[in-house]
Amino acid sequence: MTDNEIIDMYWDRNERAISETDAKYGKLCRSLSFNILNSREDAEECVNDTYHKAWTQMPPQRPEKLRAWLGRIVRNISFNLWNKQHTKKHGGGMDIMLSELEECIPSGTDVEDEIDDIELGRVISAWLHTLSDEDRIYFVLRYWNGEPLKNIAGHFGISANTLAQKMHKLRIGLKECLEREDVSL
Repeated sequence: MTDNEIIDMYWDRNERAISETDAKYGKLCRSLSFNILNSREDAEECVNDTYHKAWTQMPPQRPEKLRAWLGRIVRNISFNLWNKQHTKKHGGGMDIMLSELEECIPSGTDVEDEIDDIELGRVISAWLHTLSDEDRIYFVLRYWNGEPLKNIAGHFGISANTLAQKMHKLRIGLKECLEREDVSL
């Protein structure tokens, strides 16, 4: 089933839209959420909340790219749950991943105060398009999908140390790009 057909089901208030969404994007949503939360039960809860949000937001919204739209929703819900669960304790892998990006991307509060999320997204997207396919894949797998470095390195047959060095250089490149674009750090 195409994305437009699924979206039409939401607009028609056809409850089958949710099962079709799950059939097409459930695995992706669960994976994104699990990589953030490291809990199958919490990931399942976030995916269900994602489908509920999709149901309540379509209409009036009509996403151009359903996959990316759902991915953004499930990630936001998952990060919110992670933050709620870790307000007073540290959370291993996610703490490490987020701390890696702290050096080049301002905190959520600063972003809201100083730059519109859309502009930040535009700058990061433009920067990603300057990278080689390989580097772009590494960056997206790490910071969008939340994949551990060890898993990415194993998948591509390189050492985790080599990948860590590559990711460090990519973060430096992103920081330089954000500085050139006058994104306050």
